Amino acid sequence: MFFINPISMICAVVGLLIGVIIGIAYRKKIAEGKVGVAEERANKIVEDAVKDAEAKKKEILLEAKEESIKTKNELEREVRDRRNELQKNERRLFQKEETLDKKVEALERKEEHMTKKLEDLDRQKEEAKELREKQLRELERISGLTTEEAKNHILAMVENDVKHEATLLIKETESKAKMEAEKRSREIVANAIQRCAVDHVAETTVSVVQLPNDEMKGRIIGREGRNIRALETLTGIDLIIDDTPEAVILSGFDPIRREIARLALEKLIVDGRVHPSRIEEMVEKARKEVETTIREEGESATFDTGVNGLHPELVKLLGKLKYRTSYGQNVLKHSIEVSHLAGLMAAELGVDVVLAKRAGLLHDIGKSVDHEMEGSHVSIGVGLLKRYKENHTVINAVEAHHGDVEPQSIIAVLVQAADAISAARPGARRETLESYIKRLQKLEEIADSFKGVEKSFAIQAGRELRIMIVPEDVTDEGMTLLAREIAKKIEEELEYPGQIKVNLVRETRAVEYAK
Repeated sequence: MFFINPISMICAVVGLLIGVIIGIAYRKKIAEGKVGVAEERANKIVEDAVKDAEAKKKEILLEAKEESIKTKNELEREVRDRRNELQKNERRLFQKEETLDKKVEALERKEEHMTKKLEDLDRQKEEAKELREKQLRELERISGLTTEEAKNHILAMVENDVKHEATLLIKETESKAKMEAEKRSREIVANAIQRCAVDHVAETTVSVVQLPNDEMKGRIIGREGRNIRALETLTGIDLIIDDTPEAVILSGFDPIRREIARLALEKLIVDGRVHPSRIEEMVEKARKEVETTIREEGESATFDTGVNGLHPELVKLLGKLKYRTSYGQNVLKHSIEVSHLAGLMAAELGVDVVLAKRAGLLHDIGKSVDHEMEGSHVSIGVGLLKRYKENHTVINAVEAHHGDVEPQSIIAVLVQAADAISAARPGARRETLESYIKRLQKLEEIADSFKGVEKSFAIQAGRELRIMIVPEDVTDEGMTLLAREIAKKIEEELEYPGQIKVNLVRETRAVEYAK
């Protein structure tokens, strides 16, 4: 067994401690030597840095001094330049002040001169006023009239002379203008009428449906009249079944409904089965056929006149005019004719032909629904065209074609003329005897209402108004003005196709007997 000597162990421990202490002391000494070296190096680095800083400081100071000197020189030069410029400005201002002083002196002299002139003018004005008053007093003494009386007398004389000269000038100018305008307008209108030939279609408020035999009448009436009641209820048209052989009369003021009833009845006659359900079916088919016909007629009218781009609703309304009449004249045919006439006259005058045709075709568009809406066909038509964003010129032509407003374009005037030409064609319109007589009486009443008219006669079917004048009341020159006033009143109070000639006749007779 191995035993350790305590003394040896203690010696070993002591030796170990001494070795550690010696090692620590040695390491400390080595560290202190390194620290000393580091401090020396640090001190050297600091000294070098201080030297570099001093050198850079001196260098920066030198640069700053040089920059300061440079800036100072520039500032001195700028100050010197500005001082020179200020001196120049001072000299210029001084010269201007001298010039202004001279101008002020000149103006003061002129003002003194003008003041003297004004004083002289005031003095002369006073003298002239006194002289004028003296002359007026002398004139009043010589003439025996006051100033106001003399002025009124002269004005009256001048007024009479001016009226006389104006009347002669108007008469001469109108005569020349009428000769030229009438010749040219006749050529244009005659050419347009010759080139435009449209059929006149006159319709009544009844339609006649032919029957294959009288037995069909009983089938149309039906048991206890149920068939005829169903047909009348569905169409709104009266069926007149009387002793007329093999015929049924359809009566109604709505031409579209009457056409639907006619077509439905013809279909029922061909089919042979007449009972309420079948009647309802045939009426619906007839209604669709009429709607198709309306659309096709509207499209055909736009195609015939060359008017494109119309709103589909306006085309449909145009088609409805096929079943609308005015004084017995078919409105669709009339509208097409007005469109052609307006286009032909527009071409002669160098106006927009397409726009003139468009306005002519649409001028009576309000008549397609005037039985469904309140107002005249003119106001209804204008409302429809505005709703569908129609051209402003076309709207004005429609609004002005019966003289409700003033025409704003040549196209509006052409539509007026074309409308009158179409309505005035022989046989184009039917007029009742009662309305015809009333129009003639109204013409004579208008003429007789004027002072100086002895007697008036409406002749040539109302196309001419011949008026006998009292020669003592109206002069030859005054006849021109009187004729103009009568014509203007006729235009305001009457509606008529074409134009009316106002013909004044003045005759002075002198009678003497030789004894």
